[in-house]
Amino acid sequence: MQQMPLWKRLVILVLCGWGALAALPNAFYTDVERHNDAAKEIAAAGVATEEQSADLALWPEILPSALMNLGLDLRGGAHLLAEVQVGDVYAQRIDALWPEVRDALRDLRDEVGSVRRQPSVPGVLRVAISKPEGMAAALAKVKALAQPVVSLTGVGSTDIEVLAEGDELVVQLSEAERAATDTRTMQQSLEIIRRRVDEVGTREPTIQRQGADRILIQVPGIGSAAELKDLIGTTAKLTFNAVIRSTTDAAAQPGARQRLVSDMEEKGLYYIIEDTAVVTGEELTDAQPAFDQNGKPSVNFRFNPTGARKFGDYTAENIGKPFAIVLDDQVISAPVIQSHIPGGSGQITGNFTVESSTNLAVLLRAGALPAKMTFLEERTIGPELGQDSIDAGKTAALVGMVLVVAYMIASYGWFGTMAVIALTINLMLLIAILSTIGATLTLPGIAGIVLTMGMAVDANVLIYERIREELREGKSPGRSIELGFERAFSAIMDSNVTAVITGLIMFFIGSGPVRGFAVTLLIGIITSMFTAVYVTRFIVETWMAWRRPKDIVV
Repeated sequence: MQQMPLWKRLVILVLCGWGALAALPNAFYTDVERHNDAAKEIAAAGVATEEQSADLALWPEILPSALMNLGLDLRGGAHLLAEVQVGDVYAQRIDALWPEVRDALRDLRDEVGSVRRQPSVPGVLRVAISKPEGMAAALAKVKALAQPVVSLTGVGSTDIEVLAEGDELVVQLSEAERAATDTRTMQQSLEIIRRRVDEVGTREPTIQRQGADRILIQVPGIGSAAELKDLIGTTAKLTFNAVIRSTTDAAAQPGARQRLVSDMEEKGLYYIIEDTAVVTGEELTDAQPAFDQNGKPSVNFRFNPTGARKFGDYTAENIGKPFAIVLDDQVISAPVIQSHIPGGSGQITGNFTVESSTNLAVLLRAGALPAKMTFLEERTIGPELGQDSIDAGKTAALVGMVLVVAYMIASYGWFGTMAVIALTINLMLLIAILSTIGATLTLPGIAGIVLTMGMAVDANVLIYERIREELREGKSPGRSIELGFERAFSAIMDSNVTAVITGLIMFFIGSGPVRGFAVTLLIGIITSMFTAVYVTRFIVETWMAWRRPKDIVV
């Protein structure tokens, strides 16, 4: 029997050893979780309390500490499905446009006469002029206010449509801008919710967009759905502050009525800023991605009248100096004031891409939710129910394991025992990979693990049946084993490829529990292929070299 090359044997041993180490923390889940929490808190604060030091000592630093995260159905927590009222944003945008339209038409007073805003449905601006013969000039003037749509699908389009109906101008957002606004509104809502939830230190929340205007929020470990709703409703703290200086010294001491804040993007960069804000996020009415006069991506922002006055006075007195845009005590941008910015509108320029300017606009608007959210579904799952789910999952996995082990040993004797050893290694590798990538384990995920155990021995069954066929044809034990592994490989590969395709379809088309099942299924297919084909052969070859049997019974 020709043995595997030495390098293959070493790779198999290294991978199995890594799997054992990486899966080990899950056997001491509570202690390792407390260790990880303490390490995170100490890193954030820079100092350790006595309790944190005790928790940190619960697990050796030299060992891996990554865990499989427990999902909502296993840990307990809150589930919300929220619908974002994106139509509110259209109305806000149009309302904010009215002063610009009014001021633009005032320049044509001789041609259009008096200008009055007329009642209309939300999201539509109707402006009546007293001299209908000046409608063409009014149309041209208002159309000049249009800006290009900043999105990949809206290239070549403008953000507003302007029409004439009798003696009225009708202004509304274009279809391309509505689509871009929907995307930005959902991004902003997701960003705000994520920041609010992360702030309280919850573990592995699920916050994702569903469909056109819905957001799924699942937060393990939180007390109730009502508590989660209150948390989401909290307003983020956005301020515009004067910058004293920047530094790379995390221990720099700010002066009186100053504070030290970190840069959100550049690690190791800090700013000393005035503690009193020039303006706050409550005075910011809008921020949108745009292009500057050179066609480069930028961000336009607008304050309300109170903020506009304060910001205009500040920029007039501080030309050439930076000011910091601070969100929850982190600087998201620190542009230099190029000129006096009157009127409450300004532009932030820099080395932006379209994506980064859009992200900055999202962060600037993250001081409050952009639109009202209606909660369509809310559930609270208690920790007792989560523990029941864990116990049920353990029972299912144990029963499945016992039945598979009993069948393999009853059918294939000692070779079945070797397959069971490989199956144990397969389960260990699966847990190790799930822990390393930070996957969240749910009840469907446990079902995927149980299914993987059955699929893993399928490959061994194919291999052993091929070995039996070779033995019946009178071939030697060593040659029969070698041919059995070689000739079963194509059938094993075909069956696993079809399973991978199925898993990929479930992952990309499905959502929630279906995707959790698909993740464990896909990883399980990979590990079962490895253990059935390579680990089992390694064990069999090692046994054959040690015992050198003249006859074998498979």
